[in-house]
Amino acid sequence: MGIIIWLIVGGVVGWLASIIMRTDAQQGILLNVIVGIVGALLAGFIISPLIGVGTINEGVTLASFLVSLVGAVILLAIVNLFRRGSVR
Repeated sequence: MGIIIWLIVGGVVGWLASIIMRTDAQQGILLNVIVGIVGALLAGFIISPLIGVGTINEGVTLASFLVSLVGAVILLAIVNLFRRGSVR
């Protein structure tokens, strides 16, 4: 059941992050899911211990969702930095 939650929440997080970073036209559904999951992993390792918020593995809450969204936005900013030389 955890993998299904990862896919659903990852898709939503990746889609919202792509809208925030204005890369939605360049990404499909699969890339949104990948960005959401990798961004949530990034946030789980870096941001969650700093602010004391649990990850999506421990339960989907508003705080864990927002932390995952921040991680996905950071991931897209890093990708844009390497791809274009600037963050949009």
